[in-house]
Amino acid sequence: MRKQNAILILIAAVLSVVLAVSCGGAKTEDSATAAAPVEKIVWKSSGHGPASDPSQIYHDMVCAAITEASGGRLEVQPFVGGSIVPAYKELDAIHENVLQMGYTCPMYNLDKWSAAGLISSRPGALPGEVLRSWFDFGGGADLMNKMMEGYNVMTFPGALSPLPAEVFFHSKKKLDTMADIKGLKARCMGDGGEILKRLGAATVIIPGGEVYEAMQRGTIDAFEYSTLASNWNMHFNEVAEYVYLSPIRAPSDPQVFYVNKDAWNKLPADLKAIVQNVISNYTQLQHEYLIAESIKAVESFKKAGNKVVKVPKVIEDAVAAEADKFYTEKSKSEKPIFGEIYESMKAYGIAYDAMQ
Repeated sequence: MRKQNAILILIAAVLSVVLAVSCGGAKTEDSATAAAPVEKIVWKSSGHGPASDPSQIYHDMVCAAITEASGGRLEVQPFVGGSIVPAYKELDAIHENVLQMGYTCPMYNLDKWSAAGLISSRPGALPGEVLRSWFDFGGGADLMNKMMEGYNVMTFPGALSPLPAEVFFHSKKKLDTMADIKGLKARCMGDGGEILKRLGAATVIIPGGEVYEAMQRGTIDAFEYSTLASNWNMHFNEVAEYVYLSPIRAPSDPQVFYVNKDAWNKLPADLKAIVQNVISNYTQLQHEYLIAESIKAVESFKKAGNKVVKVPKVIEDAVAAEADKFYTEKSKSEKPIFGEIYESMKAYGIAYDAMQ
C-alpha cells in the first residue's frame, strides 16, 4: 500500500510539471538563458596577395584563429587577394562593407591619402621593429585613423606587421651606377616608385601576382615585391639573375589589418578584445617568422644560381638624397596630416637613435 501511494505521488508530481510547461508555466532564469540562441556574426576578410605569399598565409591563419578563439561566435571567412575585389582595392571594399576586414599595404591607397606612403615601404622610414613600436605606442595608429577620417575604415595598435626590409630589386640587369637606373623598366610601388622615377627609372604598378609573368614576357626588367622569404616562395629566382639588397628604399615592408567601422562598433567588447589580441599576436609572429626565413632564403637564392649582392653605395646615396627632397617638398604642399605623420615618425626615429 505504501509503495502504491509513493508511485501515485511520483506520477502526480510529473503530471504537474508537464501541465505547468504546457500551460506556459514560468521558466527559471537559468533555463531561459540556456535556451537563448547565441548570435553568430560572419565577417569576410581579404588579403592582398596570392595564396603562396606568406602575408596571405598569415592573414588566413588570423581568420581561423579569431573564429576558433571566439568559439564560432565571430566567423571570419578568408579570401585571397583579388578574389572578392581587384587586388589593392581592399580598403574600398571594407569602406563599402563588402568586406569587414582586410590585410594590405598602406601604400596601395595613395590614390586616397598621400600620407599613406609614409607608413609604408618608403625610403628613409623607420626600421621594422621601430615602426611597429611607433604605430602601437607612439601614436601611429591614431594618426593613421586621423588620416582616414570620413572613410568607414579604421585600424588599431597591434594591427601593423612591420616585416623585414624589402629586397631592393630582383633584376635581369646588373646595376652598378645611376646610369643603370635610368630607363630601367621596374615594378616599384608607393613613394619608392615615385622617387626612383625622379631618378630616371621607368616605374610601373603591377599586382604582385602578375610580377612573375611580367618578367617572363619582358614587360619589366626589374621589380621589388617583399622580403627575401616571401620572394623565394614566389619562385622569383627563376625570372631574375640578380638579387639586390639594401634597406634604403624600404627599410620595412609593413602591412596593416583594417576593419569596417560599423561592423567593428557592433561587436561586443569581448569579441573586440579577441580580434585585437589575435591580430597583435599574429602580426608579430609573421615579422619574426619572415626574419628567420629571409636568413635562410639568402642561401636558397645563391644555391639556385642567383647573384645576391649589395646595392652600390652610389645608388643608395642618390636614393637617400632624392627622398629627402621628395618629402621636404610634400610636407609643404600636402594636407597637414602629411606633415604630422612625417614629423612624428622622424621624431620617434631620432629618439630611438639617441638611446642606442
